[in-house]
Amino acid sequence: MVTASLVKELREKTGAGMLDCKKALEANNGDINASVDWLREKGISKAAGKADRIAAEGLASILVEGNTAAIVEVNSETDFVAKNEEFKGLVQALLKSIIENDVKTVEEVLALPYEDGTLNDYIINKTATIGEKLSFRRFARVTKSDSENFGEYIHMGGKIAVLTVVDGATSEVARDVAMHAAAMRPKYVSRNDVPTEEVEHEKAILKEQAMAEGKPAEIAEKMVMGRVNKFFKEICLLEQPFVKDSDVNVETYVKNNGGSIQSMIRFEVGEGMEKREENFAEEVMKQQQASK
Repeated sequence: MVTASLVKELREKTGAGMLDCKKALEANNGDINASVDWLREKGISKAAGKADRIAAEGLASILVEGNTAAIVEVNSETDFVAKNEEFKGLVQALLKSIIENDVKTVEEVLALPYEDGTLNDYIINKTATIGEKLSFRRFARVTKSDSENFGEYIHMGGKIAVLTVVDGATSEVARDVAMHAAAMRPKYVSRNDVPTEEVEHEKAILKEQAMAEGKPAEIAEKMVMGRVNKFFKEICLLEQPFVKDSDVNVETYVKNNGGSIQSMIRFEVGEGMEKREENFAEEVMKQQQASK
């Protein structure tokens, strides 16, 4: 008899999907080792061997349906696979499932039912089929009111995705803000969003710099305040000079168009992740050896 614990054990050993593990166990009368071989023969357990690889390429994408939007980052090992239609289909499946379900965490998304298993099973199966480690890294699900508009911008074919929400202004204005954010890389919408510890850390560095210049303490304090304001202008969306008209900042641009910015989410593929060092010649040699 094939039990849930046997299926779980086989999944942990092979990384294969739940349905495939169940089929393997049924075909081999519950024998774990024989089932591992069965999955290997069918190429299904390949995903397990890729678990420790670095997947820092991939796609960032957005889907909007009515007053709900989803933005995701899904990673692959190579840019080549990120352009694969099967991989793009996986990204769309995740976006659609997020739109249709009120999910808050990556774990909740992965546990959503999909086809004959879960989205996690689907990703594992795609890892085996495509032949690279695939990873669902992050997402956001955003809802808006009828008076608000989404702004979507995808840059460099999915290397950067930005989703904005503006109130009172048009979707064109919202898209302009998203385009600006793609180019200028703001970390926060306003200075109120910047964590206190980040501000204090910056102040400490700036004070050290001012003191090292030999400035008296009271002068150093004033210099720090001026430099902190410059720091905010660099990292806060509202305060950045607008990329299409540097005479105004982004907040003023939106305000001049009758609106205000409610939120901004910017995903850049591989941001903050370890990148694998590529050696093209070595990669070609490995592929040639593997084909012999």
